[in-house]
Amino acid sequence: MQPTADISFRVLTVNTHKGFAFLNRKFVLHELRDAVRVVGADVVFLQEVQGEHHLHSTRIGRWPEVPHYEFLADEIWPDFAYGRNAVYPHGDHGNAVLSKFPIVAYENRDVSIDGHETRGLLHCTLRIPGRDTALHAICVHLGLKESHRLRQLDLLGEVIRTHVPVDAPLLVAGDFNDWRRRAHATLERSTGLREVFVHATGRAAKTFPAHLPMLELDRIYVRNTKGDTPVPLPRDPWSRLSDHAPLAAEIRV
Repeated sequence: MQPTADISFRVLTVNTHKGFAFLNRKFVLHELRDAVRVVGADVVFLQEVQGEHHLHSTRIGRWPEVPHYEFLADEIWPDFAYGRNAVYPHGDHGNAVLSKFPIVAYENRDVSIDGHETRGLLHCTLRIPGRDTALHAICVHLGLKESHRLRQLDLLGEVIRTHVPVDAPLLVAGDFNDWRRRAHATLERSTGLREVFVHATGRAAKTFPAHLPMLELDRIYVRNTKGDTPVPLPRDPWSRLSDHAPLAAEIRV
């Protein structure tokens, strides 16, 4: 029996800031869509992506008629999943995954703490052509308060141990808000995850604020992959498209 050939694909994670530039000064969703397309990612992790906003849709020019994750997916990513986290009078926002691979199952797992910020883990199962083992992808947006983040990291570990087979390739990416860098050791110890940029360069990438990154808030963690390489992205136009800079990586399974 011939061994299965390795498959390489590109992933991208970006906090979309609900389609607005830093400090909400300009609606930039169309420019964001163009920038996301240029990266050529096969799997895209989105945080703080707008589902609906009835007020903005009547007041902001070029507001799309479909949810932002669907607008970003367009004809490039045939499969997408959305996990609604925050709900308010005019609409909602949450996490989303766009994929060129079929998404065969997904579930948004609530990890909100004590009724404060509503947060979720969007867990998707993807079918990779020619592979019997599914690829698991979890899109993460953790809380601003450290005590909440620590508990949410524990909940993430529980999700992985309970719902992801130990031999399955796993991607966990998103906005961890982990400015004190607690997640690396916690996730490696509890789940065997390693961070792509830490593994390659010795430290996580600085992503916040996007125009002058100083904090290492966004991450791409992997498990059961055969190779992973950070992909450098240009500062322009990304520094104008959100308050977070994006991250990309080549993954081999």
